[in-house]
Amino acid sequence: MLRQLVLALPAMMFLVGCEAESGPLPNSKSLTPEKVASIATTIAKKYPDLSSELRGKVLNTVVQSIDNMVFVEGGQFDMGDFGWICEYDEKDVCTWPCGQDPEQLCNISRDGNDDFVHPVKLSSYYLSKFQTRLGDFDVFFIAQGKPILDNKDREQEDLKHLYAPNLPAPTQSWQEAKDYCLWVGQLSGYPVDLPTEAQWEYAARSRGQHVLFPTDNGSLNFGRNFPVKSGGSTFAVDSFTPNPLGIYNLSGNATDWVNDWYGKDYYQQSPMDNPQGPKTGTQRVRRGSNYPEGPIGAAPVVRRWADAPSKDAHYPGTSFRCAVQTDKSF
Repeated sequence: MLRQLVLALPAMMFLVGCEAESGPLPNSKSLTPEKVASIATTIAKKYPDLSSELRGKVLNTVVQSIDNMVFVEGGQFDMGDFGWICEYDEKDVCTWPCGQDPEQLCNISRDGNDDFVHPVKLSSYYLSKFQTRLGDFDVFFIAQGKPILDNKDREQEDLKHLYAPNLPAPTQSWQEAKDYCLWVGQLSGYPVDLPTEAQWEYAARSRGQHVLFPTDNGSLNFGRNFPVKSGGSTFAVDSFTPNPLGIYNLSGNATDWVNDWYGKDYYQQSPMDNPQGPKTGTQRVRRGSNYPEGPIGAAPVVRRWADAPSKDAHYPGTSFRCAVQTDKSF
């Protein structure tokens, strides 16, 4: 008992010091008080010139990012466009293969680069139940000493609603998303990164099930588990009903960057165990669909690849969510 008390003293002493400087440490659903204190120490060492208020915001962002992680038990699934009946009701989707011969099903995706269905076996991992919030993206920029995106536009009264802190973070490039996830990892001490393309699809399909849409029931119930048609802008990351794993808005809000390079023929060459995508490329993969698109783009097998990054704009329809690349519990 005495030894346990002695081991706990450093964390307790830090808690006292931290409380004296900037208030109590944030409560966490998944991390111990000692781990939260350790993250706070890392932040203080990395950002000694930040005010205690800003260091507190960084700490809250990192802790909340870890708390938002959903454990996804690994397994094997058939990745790719597994096909669906040619005529279906998007509001009342049947159970695959809907009583038909799988060989007579139509392609779900309009592009042929995801037609090659191939077995994939994934280790367990964690995936954020929410897309990264704009408010947290702002904290990331401020901590690096960079201006927040579209700072002047935010001052306009008619545009303020487009920059609410709970909207998905708009990105200018894949690198911004990558850097954010690695930043959370460096400060938390966990292997945080973007998910792979296979991890994203596996989670969107509720661990690889044959579902047409990544919603709670596989159908699109507009206004309940999917935005109404012709939505005019992105919406809060915790809107609507999550899929059975507890993950929100895997389609219909903003697309998600994933870690992989895009390769047109990669599915034919993909290794079975934990595929990482091509080693090189010129474009990165995005998954999901964004708010201006029609329902067919919401299917979890649909692949996307990025155009050249914008030089002067952060597009609200392209965001991201982070993953923790470990099968160990926090």
